[in-house]
Amino acid sequence: MSQVSHHVLAPFTSLGVISVASLSFSTNSSPSFLRFSLRLRAFSSFSSSLRAMASHIVGYPRMGPKRELKFALESFWDGKSSADELQKVATDLRLSIWKQMADAGIKFIPSNTFSYYDQVLDTTAMLGAVPPRYGWNGGEIGFDIYFSMARGNASVPAMEMTKWFDTNYHYIVPELGPDVKFSYASHKAVDEYKEAKALGIETVPVIVGPVSYLLLSKPAKGVEKSFSLLSLIDKILPVYKEVVSELKAAGANWIQFDEPKLVMDLDAHELQAFTHAYSELEATLSGLHVLIETYFADVPVEAYKTLTSLKGVSGFGFDLIRGTKTLDLIKSGFPSGKFLFAGVVDGRNIWANDLAASLDTLHSLEAIVGKDKVVVSTSCSLLHTAVDLANEPKLDKEIKPWLAFAAQKILEVNALAKALAGHKDEAFFSSNALAHTSRKSSPRVTNEAVQAAAASLKGSDHRRATNVSARLDAQQKKLNLPILPTTTIGSFPQTQDLRRVRREYKAKKISEDDYVNSIKEEINKVVKIQEELDIDVLVHGEPERNDMVEYFGEQLSGFAFSANGWVQSYGSRCVKPPIIYGDVSRPKAMTVFWSSMAQSMTKRPMKGMLTGPVTILNWSFVRNDQPRHETCYQIALAIKDEVEDLEKAGITVIQIDEAALREGLPLRKSEHAFYLDWAVHSFRITNCGVQDSTQIHTHMCYSNFNDIIHSIINMDADVITIENSRSDEKLLSVFREGVKYGAGIGPGVYDIHSPRIPSTEEIADRIKKMLAVLESHILWVNPDCGLKTRKYSEVKPALSNMVAAAKLLRAELGSAK
Repeated sequence: MSQVSHHVLAPFTSLGVISVASLSFSTNSSPSFLRFSLRLRAFSSFSSSLRAMASHIVGYPRMGPKRELKFALESFWDGKSSADELQKVATDLRLSIWKQMADAGIKFIPSNTFSYYDQVLDTTAMLGAVPPRYGWNGGEIGFDIYFSMARGNASVPAMEMTKWFDTNYHYIVPELGPDVKFSYASHKAVDEYKEAKALGIETVPVIVGPVSYLLLSKPAKGVEKSFSLLSLIDKILPVYKEVVSELKAAGANWIQFDEPKLVMDLDAHELQAFTHAYSELEATLSGLHVLIETYFADVPVEAYKTLTSLKGVSGFGFDLIRGTKTLDLIKSGFPSGKFLFAGVVDGRNIWANDLAASLDTLHSLEAIVGKDKVVVSTSCSLLHTAVDLANEPKLDKEIKPWLAFAAQKILEVNALAKALAGHKDEAFFSSNALAHTSRKSSPRVTNEAVQAAAASLKGSDHRRATNVSARLDAQQKKLNLPILPTTTIGSFPQTQDLRRVRREYKAKKISEDDYVNSIKEEINKVVKIQEELDIDVLVHGEPERNDMVEYFGEQLSGFAFSANGWVQSYGSRCVKPPIIYGDVSRPKAMTVFWSSMAQSMTKRPMKGMLTGPVTILNWSFVRNDQPRHETCYQIALAIKDEVEDLEKAGITVIQIDEAALREGLPLRKSEHAFYLDWAVHSFRITNCGVQDSTQIHTHMCYSNFNDIIHSIINMDADVITIENSRSDEKLLSVFREGVKYGAGIGPGVYDIHSPRIPSTEEIADRIKKMLAVLESHILWVNPDCGLKTRKYSEVKPALSNMVAAAKLLRAELGSAK
């Protein structure tokens, strides 16, 4: 990709803006953009009473209400559009978000929460912390370097991607070491602040805080694992000082540092790093109001003390939805004269806020902190919610009033702020109360038979009667697989034609027979490709599935669905989480028809493909009126019925994906055991009744599994396939350190989230590294994840090289014997 000279993330000049101060636009500005600028002039005349209504949004979804950024990114990556066209889409999205908040009366509007890929990667760009393999030679970081770090390119792999705390969002992990030279290399934060200011909107620039940034990083390749990332704090602070100084010069009043690592179990050394960093920044921050924002969990006692003692800080933000114990800390002592940004509107789920209860909480805080020091806020960025209920005309009319997407949460925040300031909107509050009453009394929410079945699981253990080594022997007799068997994770590329067929069937534009024939053709194509490649255990490619969770939710009771409730997972990839509003059960078989059809097309084993209960739970918007584990047990019983029907239909290999099991691990260690107990139990429930000769697979991806390896073993699956390649094979270290694993395991041999095609030699080298720590008779060869997002032009050569590598190693192992 050629060098792009534009700034990565705030190319305001590319729109043809001549004079920022005078709001003068050139003739190529769009009419809607001009109308927007004229309307914003009215914004500056907000009444003083409205300004007193302190409301704050931590962050906002950036994909757009109709995934505009996704399509612009993919068009640019495919070479179908220019950098200017991509930047124009991005700029219009940012402006619409700021305008939306301004129109709603939000006082603290965030900027720099927009990203072309990921906010942590943006911080890496800001710091100039580009790994040497990308060939960056200084200067402002352009799209070529930025997207190479995120996605890799023809010659070098991407940086590691992992889960953002316990969410389904993925961030790009910084690679740091003692020799990294930091420099101010992306002016995005300042450019976006200026962009908003030029239109009359005062924003709060948001930056990932310096200590959380380092704690979210990893030692670069070749750097000792024991290297202290926090030793770099004094090397990165000069860049932070430059950014802050530029923001001050541009007229910023507030700046927000996100320091979410403060909710984790930190030691004294790590806490001291916060004290040191903000003490060093104090002089530069002088003249600015500084907000330190935390989210996703309670702040531990010692971290709370450290946080509220930081120098140069004006306000502290807390998640009061997931961090209910933080309320007790605030009540026991809050620094005088400081602002409390109270996260009482849930940024992680889509249920309408209980406004009356939230207002009571805010009044109690007001009595402690002071009337003019409480700011109503979201619990975290709204990045993790769907965008706007206005785009859901077909959503169930009973359920829709129970919900609030990001756009509605802005209104909730402002309604609470107005009420706190003495301007309560009685009609808004009354409508909210009616919605809550409706939800509590709806007969659709509760199924007594399901509740009883789930309740009966408590206190019981569910696992297969025979140990895994005996089961593997029985399975090998039936399957007769070679050493180092090859397989894929499940999905094959979802082409435009395939999506069109599903769309037309859903819209009743084609008959069911036409739809079934089209899907059958696609399955047959995928089966033939795998046979030609000589893959050992096949998949049907999942052409009938829109998403690995949504597909199942559509066939289970207790679920509702949006049309445009998209949430960013990573890069341009979005998911549309189902909404679990009631008790869950399985009215009929969900996959047996397609799996049986696929098996009839081949003599090789065909995997039945299911999504596990924990992943369905963690990748849905889950009801908040009962404990999560109770809902998970209900889903587990539904999947159990499906597993047993697949076995009856002659499917001898069944994969139950638990991609999100690690993701759901609570952030605090004290809560790990309870979660892992019910999560692992839920998985075992699904397959405890099958025969020894039925092989149960599971799959996990893009998380650090080393700390839960014993729980993974306790899942008692016959084979686990697991992400490995993008994380520098960290997974293998747990086996080097002596953990014994007797079940089948397939650490991924190549990264499917990059368009790069690995060579046979590269894959063979990865397999050799695995064989150094794992027995050959349990090792499987597979990609990191499903192939849904890739093109056939990438998939075929990559899988061909994968099979060739497995055969090469088989030959070597055979000759060694």
